[in-house]
Amino acid sequence: MGCIQSIRCKPKSFRESIIVLEVNSSIDSTPTSIDESSSVVLRYRTPHFRASARVLVPPVAGKETWTVGWIQACNHMEFYNKYGTKGMSSWELPDLRDGKIQAISDSDGVNYPWYGNTTETCTIVGPTKKATKFTVSMNDNFYPSVTWGVPVSDSNLPQLSSIRRDQSFTTWLVAINQATAETLVLQTIRWRMQLHIEVDPDKPLGQRAMLREPVAQEQPHVLGKNEPISPNAMVKPNANDAQVLMWRPKTGDPIVVIPPKY
Repeated sequence: MGCIQSIRCKPKSFRESIIVLEVNSSIDSTPTSIDESSSVVLRYRTPHFRASARVLVPPVAGKETWTVGWIQACNHMEFYNKYGTKGMSSWELPDLRDGKIQAISDSDGVNYPWYGNTTETCTIVGPTKKATKFTVSMNDNFYPSVTWGVPVSDSNLPQLSSIRRDQSFTTWLVAINQATAETLVLQTIRWRMQLHIEVDPDKPLGQRAMLREPVAQEQPHVLGKNEPISPNAMVKPNANDAQVLMWRPKTGDPIVVIPPKY
C-alpha cells in the first residue's frame, strides 16, 4: 500500500533493502598441475574455486557503515602424504580433527573475519543519496610443496609414494554493521576439493608423479537456504595458523614436525 503524504514513511532498514542481484560460483575445469622441477619437493597447483556476487544497496538513510564480502571456513581436512612402508606425513587441524569445533576460519589472517580485503569486500558508509551497486569476488586454490624424502629424516632419498587430499569449505556472502556487529548472511556456498597423486619414487625426477581421479572437481553448491556462520569462522586462529604437520610412522609414536603458529 502506498504512503499517505501526510504520514512520513519509515525508510526500510539495511537488512530489508540490500539485494543480491547475481551469484556465480565455480571450480576451474583445468586439472591439477604437477611440478617436479625440484629435487627436494614435489609441488602441485589445484584449479581455482571462484565466487562472485553483484549486490545492490539502495540509499542508506542513517549514519551507518556496512561491509559486504566473503567469509570462508574449512569444515573438513584430510591431507596425507604416504612414504611407502615408512609411514605418512599429514597436515592436521587438531580441534577440527578431534570434533571440538565444526569449522575453522579460512581468513587471510589479517582482515578477520574476511577472506581478504581487496576484491573480496566493499564498504558502504551512510548516509548515501544514491543506490550503490558493486561486485565482490574471491578465489582459492592449493599450491603446496611436499618433500620427496621422509620429513623427519636427514636423507633426501625419494620415498614419497602418494598424496591424498580431501577438503570441504563453506563460503558465505555476508554484510556486517561496523558499529553494532549486526551480521546478515546473504548467500551460502559449499564446495570441496579432492586430490589423488600417485608417485613412483624409483623413477627419474620429472617422471614420478601421476594425477589420479578425480581429475575434474565437483562444482560448488549455491544453497537455496542459507546456513548460519560457524562461530569459529569469525575469529582467530585461521586454518593456516592452526594447522600442524605430523609424521605418523608405521611403527612408533607420531611426531610433530611443524607446530601451529599461534
